[in-house]
Amino acid sequence: MGGFPKPQKAAMIGRMKFVTTLERDEDGVWIAECPSIPGCVSQGETRDEALANIREAIAACLEVRAERGLPLTIETQQVEVAV
Repeated sequence: MGGFPKPQKAAMIGRMKFVTTLERDEDGVWIAECPSIPGCVSQGETRDEALANIREAIAACLEVRAERGLPLTIETQQVEVAV
């Protein structure tokens, strides 16, 4: 298959930064999501575990999206809304 060898992929991904959201569900599990990568969600029993898991999920999602020829990310914006 074409593309970058795995070490280069890992190095390329390692230089990218993504905004993620963290929230606790009703059972106390931490849910982590990367809004700029559709479907990229993970979880953990602790905040640190959820962050470690979303890092792995982001790397895996980017690899799959690249292999399928999909855009790696979608455009997102953080906007404050006063209520």
